[in-house]
Amino acid sequence: MGSLEANPNFEIPKTCVAAVVKNEGPEFYVELEQLPVPVIKPHEVLLRLNATGLCMSDVHFMLNDWTTMPKMSSFGTKCAGHEGAGVIVKVGERVTGLRIGQRAGVKPYLDVCHVCKLCRTGKEVYCANAVVTGLHCDGSYKQYIAVPERYTTIIPEGVSDYVAGPLMCSGSTAYTSIKESNLKPGQWALFIGGGSGVGIQGVQLAAAMGLRPIVVDTGDDRGLLSISLGAEHFIDFEKVQDPIRAVLELTEGGVDGVFVTAAAAYPKALEYLGCTVGGVVMCIGLPPTGKFNVDLVPSSLIFRNSCIKGTLVSGLADVDTTLEFARRGKLNMEPTVVGLSQFNDAVQRLKRGQVVGRVVVDFNMQ
Repeated sequence: MGSLEANPNFEIPKTCVAAVVKNEGPEFYVELEQLPVPVIKPHEVLLRLNATGLCMSDVHFMLNDWTTMPKMSSFGTKCAGHEGAGVIVKVGERVTGLRIGQRAGVKPYLDVCHVCKLCRTGKEVYCANAVVTGLHCDGSYKQYIAVPERYTTIIPEGVSDYVAGPLMCSGSTAYTSIKESNLKPGQWALFIGGGSGVGIQGVQLAAAMGLRPIVVDTGDDRGLLSISLGAEHFIDFEKVQDPIRAVLELTEGGVDGVFVTAAAAYPKALEYLGCTVGGVVMCIGLPPTGKFNVDLVPSSLIFRNSCIKGTLVSGLADVDTTLEFARRGKLNMEPTVVGLSQFNDAVQRLKRGQVVGRVVVDFNMQ
């Protein structure tokens, strides 16, 4: 993998490998098929992906358990995925700023409208007309994908495809949440579910930004990973009788910010703030519809000036900033890399909550 600019002429096949969702719903699985390579429009570029990260959002789309959202199949979408990294192999006739051979990637949104108030004020991820990759259209579980020039992200040299793919979703999502929490260097940042994809990247970013990360999760492997990547403490909720009390004792009263990536933790998330004044709970993980609501007593917010805030994914600027952290060596994630033959197995392990860190599928490996 890496830059292919030395050979800018690519032979583009008529079909390409894709992991197609079957039996959409609780018993879904993905199966390898050959699908047509997209025909690009004048303003688009064609990416040949070397790798795709696997994100829990993919699983929810295939499960169809976010009932406030339409089914993938209602749009004719066959392939989930939104963490793709590869190389531009063709450009449309109206493309002026990108060229064949550049390394580039695909993100949670394939495009936005660019004209509404949200798009024009840096909040484009909340655009009502956004095109969600892997929901409204085929995503990065397909090796070739057409992307509008105006919403293509260029991958800097020194950042591998294995790292860049997840960073354009989970890593940048964590960065945006930390940025919008307004925490200051030296303050405590708790990551619930911090041993998994979004959380473990949040731990590294928090440490790089001068915060003091703590992780609540379970498993020795996640504990070792968390500590090795910047967490000051790891609390295993399966081994510690009262994780909330343990965190309050470590921090002498409570953390300054709670970053919830594990949706099951929402009901108790506020308790980790303890007696902190001005603490914030940042909602990141999207739970299934109707599950894991936050238990809230308004007076607890009032007397301690606390707040709860949500962030979605990241816009173009925050994705670029996150990739720059990686280029500078501040994000040293080493995801588990599997080949095409293990695609479904990896997705099912993610569904069952058995993934440590992040899993990436290499399209060039069997």
